[in-house]
Amino acid sequence: MHEMAIAESMLEIVEATARRNAAARVATVWLELGALSHVEARALVFCFDAVTRGSLAEGATLEIVTLPGEAWCMPCGDRVPLQRRGDPCPSCGSFQLE
Repeated sequence: MHEMAIAESMLEIVEATARRNAAARVATVWLELGALSHVEARALVFCFDAVTRGSLAEGATLEIVTLPGEAWCMPCGDRVPLQRRGDPCPSCGSFQLE
């Protein structure tokens, strides 16, 4: 489960930021998560709750903002939103996406 490793890395960042700002407690952590990240949000919340026990972030709420995926379409030359890898360009239907 790579969500556990992600949660552990998040806690390191949260604790370092809290120390730099002389925070005694962290109440909320905001995370932007890309739609193409292959991270299961519910599993990440579970892991975050587990790794924050005994830390400055114990009991903190993890607020996840899901961002749409994005690709560059070679034929259109535009950046286009993507919901899943392998989807065609929503503008022209091309699969030539980067």
